[in-house]
Amino acid sequence: MSTETFRAGAVAREAPRSWLSAARRDRDLARLAAGGTLDVLVVGGGVVGAGVALDAASRGLSVALLERDDLAAGTSSASSKLVHGGLRYLAAGDVPLAWESAAERHILMQTVAPHLVRSLPFVTPYGPGFVSPRGALATVGTHLADLLRRAARTPGHRLPAPRRVVAATAASLAPALRRDGLAGAVQHWDGQLYDDARLVVALARTAALHGAAILTRCAVESIDAGLVTGVDRRGGGRFELRARVVINAAGVWAGRLDPTIRLRPSKGTHLVVRAGTLGLPRAGLNVAVPGEHNRYLIALPEPNGTVYVGLTDDPVDGPVPDRCEPAERDVDYLLGVLSTALDRPLSRADVVGSYAGMRPLVDDGAHPQAGTADLSRRHVVADNGDRLVTVVGGKLTTYRRMAADAVDLAVRAYQLPGDPYGSTDRLPLVGAAPTDRLGTVRAPRRLIARYGTEAPQVAALADADPRLLEPIADGVPVLGVELAFGVLAEGAVDADDLLRRRTRCALVADWYAAAGPAARAAFG
Repeated sequence: MSTETFRAGAVAREAPRSWLSAARRDRDLARLAAGGTLDVLVVGGGVVGAGVALDAASRGLSVALLERDDLAAGTSSASSKLVHGGLRYLAAGDVPLAWESAAERHILMQTVAPHLVRSLPFVTPYGPGFVSPRGALATVGTHLADLLRRAARTPGHRLPAPRRVVAATAASLAPALRRDGLAGAVQHWDGQLYDDARLVVALARTAALHGAAILTRCAVESIDAGLVTGVDRRGGGRFELRARVVINAAGVWAGRLDPTIRLRPSKGTHLVVRAGTLGLPRAGLNVAVPGEHNRYLIALPEPNGTVYVGLTDDPVDGPVPDRCEPAERDVDYLLGVLSTALDRPLSRADVVGSYAGMRPLVDDGAHPQAGTADLSRRHVVADNGDRLVTVVGGKLTTYRRMAADAVDLAVRAYQLPGDPYGSTDRLPLVGAAPTDRLGTVRAPRRLIARYGTEAPQVAALADADPRLLEPIADGVPVLGVELAFGVLAEGAVDADDLLRRRTRCALVADWYAAAGPAARAAFG
């Protein structure tokens, strides 16, 4: 099938403007390198960079995004996949940051990407032998967080009010919980992304719909007063692009482009276990870390039949590596803490995958001895005065606010011609729709959860070959049409893009090995 057209039934049509492909990427790079000046050039293809590209393009500005690897190739595909309301920030006394999280969670769940976010219950067990004997602190914290949920106007049917539940109910929600000493649990609700990388792809595609050029495999070498030089890692050769302002959204690598930015990166590691190993949980599990104040490990059931267990918070000393891998001590630590709350301790044999990412925490110099777990998750937007604006810090939940703040500053400081006020709080991403409308979409449930209202288009790719609606390999919950759509519309340029970020097969070692032939064949 051509990457420039698609076939639905018997009608061939031009690819929609939101569709990203390798060929479109090559054309856009050649066009922009030929001359002219962009309003905004974004460096970084994670959730913040894609959010900046969308915000700027939706204001009518000319925009290009440069990413040295693939969309979401760094931190943005290594998160806990949560859209959370800032419960931890409340416990730390940072009410403004907790409010920002609750407000942005509401926008994401209700308007921007309701198709990509589901409501997930959590249980925090208490009783003799658990770190919280009576659950009093957890009860107070969740009720304060619920006040912010109400203030943000997130409806109760999406995020119900917290409550205490008896031990039997806690065990039914998290069957692997140990019964010895379990007196009950505090239950609260929060938002969970079906897939963090899918959010980034949807942002990039929506930005493309508004005219942005999305250029992956473009490594930036230098920035000088709006002149960006780089290397085309896909086609070879060098390029130069000019922009009225460059917005540095390179995350933990932002300091390579703007040395004035001071970061203290931290590494967060997650393990992947099969849901059956933990008794098919129906809720996330919060496990207090022994000996630490207000620190919890979480076990998150995923729609794909796995559970993500995380996460660590360790400083990254020295030069920031291009890739982040879990360390052996991280695996032991996570298994050990989780097992304190389980009937059966987990072992390394229960781990089927793992991943790690780096948080771009801002170092304000105020607390040089503090651990990274104690550093603020606030974001910073800085203008170096030479057509370079850097946005860094923050977290996935507040990416939209970060992007808006960065573009606001760029528009004011450099008198860009676009709308001075953004509207991304009212702008749904491709595929987005209210939950009641999603219930009327006719397509496989897996596709609806991942593509929203576009699910029928994705399913239609199997019209010429019904086998594309079957799993791509035994035991792998990915359909053939997902690989096809990743190539046609989501900017994947090689098999690893499909396996690591469009489908997340790489999170489970067995899936990655089994799905490899199908992913490579998608480019044949």
